[in-house]
Amino acid sequence: MRLPHFAKDNPHVARLMDFWRYGVIKTARKLKAAALSPVMAARGGGVVRSAYGVLMVPNWQDTTFRYCIFGTYGRDLADLLLRQADDFAFVDIGANQGLYSLIAAQNPQCRRIIAFEPVPATHERLAANVALNGGADRTVLHQLAIAATSGEVEISVAAGHTGTATLAGREGKSGGGVIIRTIDAPLVDPLLADELPLFVKIDVEGLEAVVIEELTKTEAFARIAAIFYEVDDRWASAAEIERGLRAGGFTRFAKYGRGHHYDVLATRS
Repeated sequence: MRLPHFAKDNPHVARLMDFWRYGVIKTARKLKAAALSPVMAARGGGVVRSAYGVLMVPNWQDTTFRYCIFGTYGRDLADLLLRQADDFAFVDIGANQGLYSLIAAQNPQCRRIIAFEPVPATHERLAANVALNGGADRTVLHQLAIAATSGEVEISVAAGHTGTATLAGREGKSGGGVIIRTIDAPLVDPLLADELPLFVKIDVEGLEAVVIEELTKTEAFARIAAIFYEVDDRWASAAEIERGLRAGGFTRFAKYGRGHHYDVLATRS
């Protein structure tokens, strides 16, 4: 859904539209997911087709999976990926079970998908979902996280919500720890080697600034045409991230969402 033309120059109308899209509609989708998921889980059965048109292996106990199935995340990033008219590669950092990698694969202009998901159990579901949707021939999966240093670290994984797995060390995060492997810029660069323009998605629960900083150190950074990243003002500075990207040649920043938790699309001129 795009804002009407007149809303772009009217901040009051724009705020109302944002409230409707990200407040009312998103809340309704969350309620729908909560109400219908137990019913669908009880039916059993095999693979599930999501509201985004992609197939996923059942994982009803997981909030992230339920949000994928019922379209809770909205259409912002999905539509951006599907509307890309020129050849590109999609880099999915924090891929989880692969929703956006699967959506990108629906666009024939997406020639390559590079997905990073470090948590072993989640990575297994990612691989299964890629195989289900027929995009394995152009998808490369890495059971890795991008961080400031390379090595092995413990990541916090909340039970029942794989999408909140974090390396950021925020207080109040519950869940067990899992050992994962991290890589920094020198090891990231060869994994992105190609000639295609890159569309990058980053959803790493508070470590976005670190990931972006590592990307700026790579030769591949010059090929990044767009970065869609998550921001939560409680533990990240949107202004600091923007300053770093502007220094790297990004000039346009579009906000998707409202409140303290939202997404930003950064693009070059």
